[in-house]
Amino acid sequence: MRTEHNFIDARFVDAPDQPRLSVFDPATGAPVGSVSAASHAQATAAVDAAAKAQKAWAKLPSIARGQYLRRLADALEACADDIGAALASESGKAPQEARNEALYAAEITRYHAEWARRIEGEVIPSDTPDETLLLQREPIGVVACLIPFNYPVYTLLRKVAPALIAGNTVVVRPSNNTPLSAFAIARAVQQAQLPEGVVNILAMQHDVAATLCSHPAVGMITLTGSVRAGRTVLDYCKANIAKPSLELGGKTPAIIEADADLEAAASAIVASKTTHCGQLCTAIERVYVQASVHQRFLELLREKFAAVRIGNRAEDASYMGPLISASAREDVHAKVQRAVAAGARIEAGGVMPEGPGHFYPATLLSDCRQDMEIVQEETFGPVLPVLAYETLDDALAMANDHQFGLSSVLYTEHYRNAMKVANAIEAGELYVNRTPADPYQGYHAGWKRSGLGGDDGKHGMLEFTQTRLVVLKF
Repeated sequence: MRTEHNFIDARFVDAPDQPRLSVFDPATGAPVGSVSAASHAQATAAVDAAAKAQKAWAKLPSIARGQYLRRLADALEACADDIGAALASESGKAPQEARNEALYAAEITRYHAEWARRIEGEVIPSDTPDETLLLQREPIGVVACLIPFNYPVYTLLRKVAPALIAGNTVVVRPSNNTPLSAFAIARAVQQAQLPEGVVNILAMQHDVAATLCSHPAVGMITLTGSVRAGRTVLDYCKANIAKPSLELGGKTPAIIEADADLEAAASAIVASKTTHCGQLCTAIERVYVQASVHQRFLELLREKFAAVRIGNRAEDASYMGPLISASAREDVHAKVQRAVAAGARIEAGGVMPEGPGHFYPATLLSDCRQDMEIVQEETFGPVLPVLAYETLDDALAMANDHQFGLSSVLYTEHYRNAMKVANAIEAGELYVNRTPADPYQGYHAGWKRSGLGGDDGKHGMLEFTQTRLVVLKF
């Protein structure tokens, strides 16, 4: 059992008058730890500490900030066993998978450290001969980072590292489902000896999160979460006109052309749908198959879905693990039942398992229609609806007939079709002949209700900056 306290101004601080938040293993339902719930005063103190530290942090040469990030990356690697153990216990991930997430977080931290000498402004010609325009990139100030439960270690550094290299300081709110790994990261921050107040991490209830996000010193709020959570963040931003950066829901379509490698596509799609029990914002959530190969592809999917075993990944990493909570499992199962009531047919799975843990079987649905809830709403679980199409134009129309536009997938061997989809798909990403993986040198940004702004790469780092125009007359 882990007992954690909030991390404010480089120190772990208890909140004796506040309730503690219990953390449970979703594979067994057993308690694995607890964390202090931050008070309103502690949330305010964390922002105040970050605001005080930010002035000196921003004045450091960016190369010095990069050196701190490299030290943090080294500390993350040194603490990877502890971070991974905490993450595995609270998320249902296999221990090695959880440890690898810590190592991947170290790598994205190193990647952003490399931007130290690359944050550039612009020299812009003036309309008059004795004048020059200088456009400078500057930090925003204090950034509130709201972290999801599904990849909480990686996502935390995905937000914190670019914020820091740009000269900001941060207050992090981890998910109440997976806060233990965040405080293991806090120990890595201590080990790296980052200056006081630069990184603060607090667990909190929603009312305290409102205090955090509405603080006048918070200049930006970055969230990975649901559309509903995104709307709440936009309400917070209105108070002080803070900048939002939102990665919200996804409903990744996969288009399977008749010339695709069907075996490879089926294997990749099943892996995408069952990794972390389908709890990925870019997991494939709907499949459109060309009619001439629809039945064959459905058979391949059925065979592979039926072979997926569910169980505790701490015992066997080949299992598909649990959903994060009982309510998440109930929501997924209810969507499956409503799909069946609307005319869908279960090809595999679809039955609520007995026993402890929040497990749900890999579930394949055929005879689906475009207007069904299971096609239109994010499931965030191991459930996959399959639809047939006649022409690629039909597939594109259905893929784009949607509220979300985060990621998309196309399987084809025809370059003309690949280019057609690349120029017409209404999504921030297209993966051709592979499933989504969010390369951290790319740019992960959603269209439509999938969000505002984005993460990763140069453009993700620049989200954490604002501009100043200097008009220099000489």
